[in-house]
Amino acid sequence: MLATPGKLSRKIVGTLIVFLLVLTGSISLTLLISWQLEGVAAAINDAGSQRMRTYHLALLMTRTATSAEPAALELVAGETRVFDQVLLHLERGDPVRPLASPRDAESRQLLLRVGQTWQQELRPLVEAFLAATPAERPAILARFDAELESFVGNINELVMAMERAYAEDTELLRTVQGLLLMFAVIGTVLVIRFLIRLVIRPVNVLTAGMQRMTGNDLGVRLPETSDDELGGLARGFNQMAGHLQSVYATLEERVDAKTRSLEQRNRELGILYEATSLLTEPVQLESLCQSFLDHIKSALGADAGAVRLYMPESQKLYLVTHEGLSDAFLERENVLNCGECLCGEVIQSGMPAVFDTVNPPRGMKLGSCIREGFATATAFSIVHGKQRLGVYNLYFRETHPLSAQERHLLETLGQHLGVAIENQRLKSREMELAVSEERNLLAQELHDSIAQGLAFLNIQVQLLQDSLRKGRQEEALQTAEQLREGVQESYDDVRELLVHFRSRMLQADLDSAITSALEKFEGQTGIATRFDQIGHGAPLNPADEIQIMHIIQEALSNIRKHARASNVQVTLRRNTAGADIEVRDDGIGFDTENEPNVQSDRHVGLQIMRERAHRVGAECRIVSSIGEGSRVLLSLPKDSRGGLLND
Repeated sequence: MLATPGKLSRKIVGTLIVFLLVLTGSISLTLLISWQLEGVAAAINDAGSQRMRTYHLALLMTRTATSAEPAALELVAGETRVFDQVLLHLERGDPVRPLASPRDAESRQLLLRVGQTWQQELRPLVEAFLAATPAERPAILARFDAELESFVGNINELVMAMERAYAEDTELLRTVQGLLLMFAVIGTVLVIRFLIRLVIRPVNVLTAGMQRMTGNDLGVRLPETSDDELGGLARGFNQMAGHLQSVYATLEERVDAKTRSLEQRNRELGILYEATSLLTEPVQLESLCQSFLDHIKSALGADAGAVRLYMPESQKLYLVTHEGLSDAFLERENVLNCGECLCGEVIQSGMPAVFDTVNPPRGMKLGSCIREGFATATAFSIVHGKQRLGVYNLYFRETHPLSAQERHLLETLGQHLGVAIENQRLKSREMELAVSEERNLLAQELHDSIAQGLAFLNIQVQLLQDSLRKGRQEEALQTAEQLREGVQESYDDVRELLVHFRSRMLQADLDSAITSALEKFEGQTGIATRFDQIGHGAPLNPADEIQIMHIIQEALSNIRKHARASNVQVTLRRNTAGADIEVRDDGIGFDTENEPNVQSDRHVGLQIMRERAHRVGAECRIVSSIGEGSRVLLSLPKDSRGGLLND
């Protein structure tokens, strides 16, 4: 326990206060004695002046003995008043000057005798002299002279006594000053020794201890010799040194523990990173699960493992991949019903299971893990968001307890595997959807071109057979010509379809694809083409470009079949709001209000163009009138479903 705060402070402050009080008292005493000596010197001077004043008074009385002038008498009266005033100051003292009355008994007795003699004998003679006639004054003056010498002798004795007292006081002052000097020297020495013993020496010991501790001498201890602040500081230093010594002694162990912890964390991060890298590879679902299982099994030192996927429709777990399991185990647990064994409970509850087979949990019904000879079995959920996709297992031949960090790592890996499985499923569905869309487009194209052409050829063949059977040769020749034209048109349609479906593979961008399509169109039909590009903007989404090309090719196909045009112009406008495409021809045109109601191939082609535009969030409009050509207007806004590539 530390000392009471302030004990050393009280010692130091108390010592200094005592030293200050003694020193102040001594100085005050010397000041008092000096002041008194100054007053005694003034008193000696005044007492000595009374002797001269007495003779002066006698001289004035002698001069005015025969004179009747008031001025001469006033001088005698004035000198008398001065004598009275000085005598009064000698008796009472005067602090203003300063002037001190005698303190010793001899001087005070002599002063009293001088005063009495003056008041009782000499002063009455002076008053009588002042009141007498010139004739009476010589007699009074004679009496005054008779008393004068004895009175002056008394004053002289008073002065001598006061001088002796002054000498004694002076000697006392010197003695006090000497003692004061001696006390100052001795007191200073004592205070220095006191401070050295109480402050400086303990501080030096503390400084030496700190220097030794700086030199890695943690065994240093300070002597606890006092119960004051410095003693408490020494005890605190010893406690700190002991704590540092114990900390330093266990520092290596703690560093090793932290190093092991960091190595464990780095190992977990490495496992997680490698597993994440494996799960991002574009492989089949079974290969993905197998790679994941091999990596986790090797990283945690497991002897066997399995990955099971959950099918909500059948409420069953299906074994997708495995490692280190016997055929008997696989036969028993190839397919599990939810709730049938521990894995089923894990998929239902979402809580991982880690247990030793010597003490299996209640939910373990099949006991396959025990028969396989595993000492520790685990089951962790494969999840994506809140959706449980399956369970993966790790099995150990020897007892293998999992730490909280390892459990958390395995749960996290289950989440990563769930994300990868879900991504694989989404990619598979996306591919199926793309294939389905392509098949629908191909079916539409075949229906809109080849199927209709074949139906027309079928009718022409029937007419040809009828003409031949009836012997109508000319009619048969006409029908054969129509058959030839129909076959050529179907052949052209097939070639056009091939061009449509190859365009996405051969062209690098929309501008090049349009240019190539117009060149082929012009070469096949002889119709002049022109392509204008206006403005600049970000490239379109590749999927959107394919649909736009199909719309342009459908428009060109309709022009080839129906428009009887001489010129075709395609305009591509790009701006910050999106892109606009216009296909214009100078053909015969058609009535947009009545033509769609007729089930013609043109109507079907226009409908296909609108459907393609709808897929990419665009708007397709056909503007035409009879004799004024046709325009196909396609507007693709920037915030459409496909969007721009850089959006």
